[in-house]
Amino acid sequence: MRRRLPAVALTLALALGIGIGAALSAAAPALAAGYRYWSFWDGSGGGQWSYATLGPSMARPADGAVQGFRFSVSKDAAAQAAQPRAAADFETVCGATAPTAGRKRVALVIDFGVPADAPAGDAPPDAAPRTACAQVAPEATAAEALASVAKPLRYNSAALLCAISGYPKQGCGDQVADTAAESPAPARSSAADSGGGPSAGVLAGIAAVAALAAAGVWQSRRRTR
Repeated sequence: MRRRLPAVALTLALALGIGIGAALSAAAPALAAGYRYWSFWDGSGGGQWSYATLGPSMARPADGAVQGFRFSVSKDAAAQAAQPRAAADFETVCGATAPTAGRKRVALVIDFGVPADAPAGDAPPDAAPRTACAQVAPEATAAEALASVAKPLRYNSAALLCAISGYPKQGCGDQVADTAAESPAPARSSAADSGGGPSAGVLAGIAAVAALAAAGVWQSRRRTR
């Protein structure tokens, strides 16, 4: 005859499910927050953009490359960040610039974003994306190419790009929560996808509930033997 699971075990299993659901729900507001920052993009074939895997101070684009910068409130992830609103087209940007010996041409697309994403008291200097063809030394980084056409640039102490052509005037990678309470923003780079997931505290809470349920089941089985 098959023995039924004791009532206390069923109760604890239900508590485990509720506890996990509540813990994950508590994590959702933090994951929903976005960041106001300059993201960095590599142009690829067909005028498409891909989220850069290196920051502008590390990337060394080849002659004929296209690099994009977009200011927006976005998730710090490749699939959720706002792309530049102009195509990654080298010929459109640099087609009229003749090659020069000992220099490389890098097409730059600089998208200051929309007014809704601007910090309080600030506004994008251009409504449409700005383009420029930078002619720089062969070993120049994307940051150096950008500096040659869009000064002043502003960086923070962690070398995160904060402003292009002086925009925005203040702030750098600030967290912007939806309706949830804000939590301290981690150090972030516009070059990499940081991903996301439940916090360590949430996972610890789930583990504690699971341990409690397991202990209850064990005690119940001892009593029924």
